[in-house]
Amino acid sequence: MKISRAEIEQRIYQLRQLLGDVFELDAVYHLANQTFFQGRPLFPQNVLWKESIQERLAQYGYTSNIEQNGDRFILTVSKKGEEKEKKIPWTNILLFLASVVTIFMAGAMIDKQDIVSNPLLIIKGASFAIPLILMLSFHEFGHYFVSRRRKIDVSLPYFIPGPTIFGTFGAVIKSKSPFKNRRDLIDVGAAGPIAGFVVAIVATIIGLGQSEIVPVLTKGVLTFGDSIIFRILSWMVLGNLPPEHKILVSPTAFAGWAGIFVTMLNLLPLGQLDGGHILYGLLGRKQHLVAWLIIPLLFAMGWFYSPLWFMWAGLALIMRPAHPPTLNDSLQLDLKRKIIGWIAIAIFVISFIPIPIR
Repeated sequence: MKISRAEIEQRIYQLRQLLGDVFELDAVYHLANQTFFQGRPLFPQNVLWKESIQERLAQYGYTSNIEQNGDRFILTVSKKGEEKEKKIPWTNILLFLASVVTIFMAGAMIDKQDIVSNPLLIIKGASFAIPLILMLSFHEFGHYFVSRRRKIDVSLPYFIPGPTIFGTFGAVIKSKSPFKNRRDLIDVGAAGPIAGFVVAIVATIIGLGQSEIVPVLTKGVLTFGDSIIFRILSWMVLGNLPPEHKILVSPTAFAGWAGIFVTMLNLLPLGQLDGGHILYGLLGRKQHLVAWLIIPLLFAMGWFYSPLWFMWAGLALIMRPAHPPTLNDSLQLDLKRKIIGWIAIAIFVISFIPIPIR
């Protein structure tokens, strides 16, 4: 059940009136029929203040939850009867099934199968499609499960089918509540890329074992750029290449390459991308400076390396390079989060491909 902007403003006004003498408010957010108040209780320490606030709100038809966030508290308030009904997520299911079909189609075409004449040949795309679907799923459900563990309300993944060389535009998750602190940003932002990257590494190793070393062809051949990690894995599996030879990757190895490439794009330190979450978690508002320095660098790379980077520079400007603040930026990171964050940054560096396609 959705409510109008006017109803939201009226509700926030009413809640401010109800809480003004018992809760010192620092910030107010409203998302998905829930209102989030951050602040501190004005009750004496020996009073059961949580119960008092919840009882007061209950008299006016509100349900509430209170949790600590560093030296502050987050009060989540929703109206009784407006709780979201649990429904079968048909949109998510249908988009996933459509993505499976388009990714299998892409895999079959990579395997040079004539699926127009015989649509059943789509199954030949399995060696590409299955590892890529696994990578996307591990990535998105990494975000999903860590978000739920951190009590951040998120949707199930929306897989996006599309007529690309991979058969998909990837997948997204919609957040329905704000990030409480920078620890949340590290946990949620890094979980997806790290999980997907591990699957991509496994797929690449398996796929390289199925690949061939062939003489370099200079005309009519689409060539994909190397990242540091792909070069290392190629050397581990295939050894040093003879002069004037290249790797003719198998569909599975290409799926691994695609997973590494998509992980790198997600880790660009911009806006609400995973890299934006992680860098803001590590640096706070200094992420804004890094993000705005990245934009001209992307334009320069578009000019000197690949037009792809023009598109990403434009997207970065549209989605705003600077990451929004959390509810409590002052809560410091522990050593574990710092290590996880810098591991994710290292994955970005070793996955970076200046010229993805030639």
